Amino acid sequence: MDAPIPPAAAASLNGFPSRKTATALKSSLAPVDAEAFQTAAEGILAAVNTVIDGKEDAARLVLTVLLAEGHVLLEDVPGVGKTMLAKTLARTIDCTVSRIQFTPDLLPSDVTGVSIYNQDSHRFEFRQGPVFANVVIADEINRASAKTQSALLECMEEHQVTVDGGTHRLSAPFIVVATQNPIEMEGTYPLPEAQRDRFMARLSLGYPDARSEVEMLENHQSGSPLESITPVVGIREASAMIARVRDIYVSDAVKEYTVSLGRATREHPDLRLGASPRSLLQLLRAAKAYAALEGRDFVLPDDVTGLADAVLAHRLLLQRKAAVAGTTASDVIASVIAAVPVPRSAGVPERLRR
Repeated sequence: MDAPIPPAAAASLNGFPSRKTATALKSSLAPVDAEAFQTAAEGILAAVNTVIDGKEDAARLVLTVLLAEGHVLLEDVPGVGKTMLAKTLARTIDCTVSRIQFTPDLLPSDVTGVSIYNQDSHRFEFRQGPVFANVVIADEINRASAKTQSALLECMEEHQVTVDGGTHRLSAPFIVVATQNPIEMEGTYPLPEAQRDRFMARLSLGYPDARSEVEMLENHQSGSPLESITPVVGIREASAMIARVRDIYVSDAVKEYTVSLGRATREHPDLRLGASPRSLLQLLRAAKAYAALEGRDFVLPDDVTGLADAVLAHRLLLQRKAAVAGTTASDVIASVIAAVPVPRSAGVPERLRR
């Protein structure tokens, strides 16, 4: 039996469903229909866009990752709204949320939880850490040491935590929304390859355009619009939306096209590390979520290529010569997409072909 949650995490975990309840919920939910899916998705995006001005594409990508059961890394300079975007998305879903501020002195047990000896029962009891939530905001993740960063590896891949030989399941849905400053900034540690490969997508918000920045100054004068955000869907509805994404049709041609893109990166002369098999699986999952957001029940090659940079670029390692020459991972992905032929009629189900 789990021990009481420590006070520091109690506020964010209030009402958190048990592991048995979450498992039963996941297995019993049927996918929502297309109309309900679109209504909920539009409501979530509208709420996010009222807080984050001029970043509609970024909001759509983060929602895509959530529906694809992945994790997202927001990388950019300080002050462009990375944490605000994560907090706004979390507020649109009526689920448990926790925020971890990563610092150099943060320990792995501060993330996953710790076993504490109970003198009354004469036994060790596990006390859950802040990672036991549906949405975990890992703020400035690259300010913590590699030892603490690695505490998220098992959580992100296997949705569980192992402490002192005991395994504790995380509830579904589960997403880590991490923010980080560029590694050239002072006091940061680069994420290792294994950590970056756990993130389905990486995106940079960039500075807003002049019009959006003026709107931001106007909307944020009397207070943060975040305070007015109310949940658009509950955890049951969000899980049903995810279930719909799982049912999106993917043709064999699209699967083969995705594999061809990945293999082309491994053979590219400018790369010393290409796309991993995990990255291709996540690329296809993201493409299914994107197709659902577009109102389709099947994936097109355009869905794959449109997400390829966000899903693959942060996993690729350039050859030293290519990096010195100014080549970027995005340049390599663009050249691969241009070189790999797209199969004719790929992705379109037989019922829609003429």
